[in-house]
Amino acid sequence: MKNFWKNLKRFLHFLTTVFMYSILLLLVIIFIVVIVYVVEDTKYAGTNHHTAPLLSAYVIISPSMVPTIQVNDAVIGRRTIGSEIDVGDIITFVSEDPMSYGVTITHRVVGKTQDDNGIYYFRTKGDNNNVADNWAVPEDNILGKVMFKIPKLGYVQQFLSTSYGWIIAIVIPCLGIIIYDIIKLIRTLLGFASPKKEVKNRNEKRIAIKK
Repeated sequence: MKNFWKNLKRFLHFLTTVFMYSILLLLVIIFIVVIVYVVEDTKYAGTNHHTAPLLSAYVIISPSMVPTIQVNDAVIGRRTIGSEIDVGDIITFVSEDPMSYGVTITHRVVGKTQDDNGIYYFRTKGDNNNVADNWAVPEDNILGKVMFKIPKLGYVQQFLSTSYGWIIAIVIPCLGIIIYDIIKLIRTLLGFASPKKEVKNRNEKRIAIKK
């Protein structure tokens, strides 16, 4: 029974560590994206310059890119121009298809053309779809080329978007740390030593006696 509780404690510690690091990673990504957005917005304030953010992050909610990108994976994209996008790249874009007009989609490029005005158009297809998308994507609709993905980070984002999620993930751990520090302070003021410290003190006394 003792081993059971010990193993359970290790398992819960592992889950807590993974969850907290996931939250930290999500917050870091949000912070970086927001900072880059604010810097660019300040740079082009008062001008007619409109472009996609330099960095973008999106959570995938459709299985159209399985198995390359799973549902609830997060993809990080970088703004790019049409000439830098090749067949085989994965891009995030705003759809012009009447069936999904205005929806943000992440699909793979399967075709690339250029019109007489030098504007690039891209045919896209989800890896898990049987046919390519109906409408070509003009380069102005592209939000970015996917650099990498972060598996299952969307679950953390969904959890934190709930009212109880923030309480469990942020408030309770903070309260736990505060309560732990208060208990340590009270024990110190009352003159109580921890078991490890008592053992250390006893060992030091034994060493002193031997000397």
